[in-house]
Amino acid sequence: MTRFLMAKPLRLSAPQAYPTTDKPAFRPDKLSPAYAGQHKGNSLLKYISLADRKDKLFRRVLWMGGLTILCLVLGILLTLIVGAIPSLQAFGIRFLWGKVWNPVNQVFGALPFLVGTLLTSFLALLISIPFSLSIAIFLGEYFPPVKGRNRFAHLVREAVELIAGIPSVIYGFWGLFVLVPVIRKLEMSWHVLPYGVGIFTASLILAIMIIPYAASLGREIIALVPQDLKEAAYSLGATRWEMIRHVVLPYARSGIFAGLLLSLGRALGETMAVTMVIGNTSEIPQSIFSPGNTLASVIANEFTEAASRLYLSALIELGLVLFVVTTCMHLIGKTIIHRFSA
Repeated sequence: MTRFLMAKPLRLSAPQAYPTTDKPAFRPDKLSPAYAGQHKGNSLLKYISLADRKDKLFRRVLWMGGLTILCLVLGILLTLIVGAIPSLQAFGIRFLWGKVWNPVNQVFGALPFLVGTLLTSFLALLISIPFSLSIAIFLGEYFPPVKGRNRFAHLVREAVELIAGIPSVIYGFWGLFVLVPVIRKLEMSWHVLPYGVGIFTASLILAIMIIPYAASLGREIIALVPQDLKEAAYSLGATRWEMIRHVVLPYARSGIFAGLLLSLGRALGETMAVTMVIGNTSEIPQSIFSPGNTLASVIANEFTEAASRLYLSALIELGLVLFVVTTCMHLIGKTIIHRFSA
């Protein structure tokens, strides 16, 4: 008993720490330099990969947009060709120089309308060139856009842009009720048959309509002429007119011609205003004061009256001719622009 009481007391040992499965919290600031560099490198690669995918997607969207425009142009061309097949089979190439347009006898020729289209368009372009060039030089060189200044130039600029936005039917009404009586009085004083309507009247309307296109583009190109070239001309003793003639106009000639080309394309395809003042006859005009017709106006006038398949096909072939003429003018203009730029 005494031996048991004299035994040493039991000592409870401290609880042992057993290994746990919990991982320590991630501390980026405690990473080794090598691991941190690898982590940053992976992030950069992911960013570059994402940017590359976005670039490829953007490139594909641009390709789709370009192909869509190309498909639209080819679709329009194919539609016109398919619709014009009966007329092409009936008249062949002689449709282009046929002088008779007689829907009753089913005889169709495009020459009167082709001549009327080219006469009105080029005459309108010749009339508009002095005004377009003058407005472009006035707004681009003498009164460039400056905030808070040149209010008169600002009014002229707004008026030019407003002319471009007026619907063509408004021009037609104005020409029919205002311009036609004036032209008729002039024709009487010039001892010309006083039709009032005709090629000359339609050309005047077209000239007013296309002035803003060449003037606006010419103004922007003239404003981009480097100031150093102008100052160099002044330093050589050139006057302002000499500087404009020998520096500004040669520098901006390609842009000015591009504006004129845009105006010509607008004039070739104009329909409503020309239809209201040209006279609408299916004969080759004998002079610029004679009534006539254009490719666009005859399509607009007679499309709803085409009762036979051949008649409708002839009108569609007129549209095909207008498409080809516009394309040829565009290609010729591009060639001239490249030669000017060289």
